[in-house]
Amino acid sequence: MNENRVRIAIDCDDVAVEFKNILYKYIKEKGFDITDLKFCSNESVNYADIGYNLALKIKDGEYGRGILVCGTGIGMAIIANKVKGVYAGVCHDTYSAERLRKSNNAQILTMGAKVIGSEHAKRIIDVWLNSEFEGGRSSAKVETIQKLEEISFQKPV
Repeated sequence: MNENRVRIAIDCDDVAVEFKNILYKYIKEKGFDITDLKFCSNESVNYADIGYNLALKIKDGEYGRGILVCGTGIGMAIIANKVKGVYAGVCHDTYSAERLRKSNNAQILTMGAKVIGSEHAKRIIDVWLNSEFEGGRSSAKVETIQKLEEISFQKPV
């Protein structure tokens, strides 16, 4: 699969605008199809609304992958995981970024602008974008996550 053809969305809260702009430019220059959703647009907007907006676009198939940035990446990962069928994780190292895709088939990478520098974030993004779900013994684990998610997201009777 040519990863450069996968549509990528990126967004951030007001704490991470400059960081996100650096990452957006880097990914764009590498030839990827990336869209800056600009839900925040430099204004103080709740990260939960921003993360949820991007996650819904992943769920609806508008984008294949997404990157969310806030102060720590934690809040963005939490909210993105509230959308059924969408999986996100915080990564501040390349090994975790690789496993996020290869073992967990996650579509969204989250990072903290106050936790890591932009050069390190670029390396994390490179690894994440060049990793694909391996399947194998991870398939059963991801299937279990999906089954439990199905139960969790059911409306109460």
